[in-house]
Amino acid sequence: MCLAIPMRIVELLPEGMALAEHAGVRKEVSLALLKDVACDDYVIVHVGFALSKVDPERARETLALLAELAAPEE
Repeated sequence: MCLAIPMRIVELLPEGMALAEHAGVRKEVSLALLKDVACDDYVIVHVGFALSKVDPERARETLALLAELAAPEE
């Protein structure tokens, strides 16, 4: 199973690349599939590609659900 996660763009890089971050982890991602991406935008990232922009509130909701799934059961 593959998983795409929301990440926040923290820096635009040359040649259609960007630095994206989630939970302190930063990753270079390609913006080749998107137009008009800016710093602080949230994007859905899968295998190094930003696939789509996502509303910041929706991104936070999704990340909270993923964190809940990853938490150990009591």
